[in-house]
Amino acid sequence: MTVERVSKSYATIWALNGVNTSVGKGEIRGLLGANGSGKSTLMKILLGLVRPDNGRVTVLGTDPVVDPINVRQNVGYVPETPRLYDFLTGVEYLDFVADLHGIPAETKKQRINEYLSAFELQAQSNDLLSGYSLGMRQKIAISAALIHRPQVLILDEALNGLDPKTAKIVKDTLVKLASSGVTVIFSTHVLEIAQAICQKITILNKGTIIAEGTMDELRARATGTDTSLENIFLSLTGTSDVRAIVEELTTH
Repeated sequence: MTVERVSKSYATIWALNGVNTSVGKGEIRGLLGANGSGKSTLMKILLGLVRPDNGRVTVLGTDPVVDPINVRQNVGYVPETPRLYDFLTGVEYLDFVADLHGIPAETKKQRINEYLSAFELQAQSNDLLSGYSLGMRQKIAISAALIHRPQVLILDEALNGLDPKTAKIVKDTLVKLASSGVTVIFSTHVLEIAQAICQKITILNKGTIIAEGTMDELRARATGTDTSLENIFLSLTGTSDVRAIVEELTTH
């Protein structure tokens, strides 16, 4: 997967400005940045949901601007706020998504049962999605992203709303999939998770990549004795000193 000189603006605001990077087969790449840094825009460009103003990306050798359908057939995507069909039940939604990917009936049934069981949704599988909690909806969205066995996974804050057990299942699943050659791009605000499972980290700030590399490479750029990803991120984005903010919030 390659990103070459990609820029995208909304009116006068540059969501991305000359971004270059590449992600290898079987790699888990952490994509970090504050709100508005360009993470979601980059993910949508990789999927062909947003067209870049400049530059080019390839996903599995395909340009999503030229052939977005082929890209989406081979990519699993969990957006930050999944939009599900609330008039369907959980099992109906997964059945619908599996049909879109042309999965044979027996294979489809087996996979749906596997995900409902793994995410402990069997009892609610025939309930309408409109009645699902945030965490339950997220489980369905993740199941839908995995059901066609994609070669690439793009996850935008996919662990939002998940209980610790389910979050652990998802993290371990990503690691296992990567070991079998699946490429994962994983956006999260929970830096401990990124530090634990990502081989490389890309840090975006105001539409540009300000740091990229393994944890060891990022640690080499850190200041002070605290070389956690949180400290590295805060120092590189210029927000390391939060004491004044805390003082303001707690002063009466």
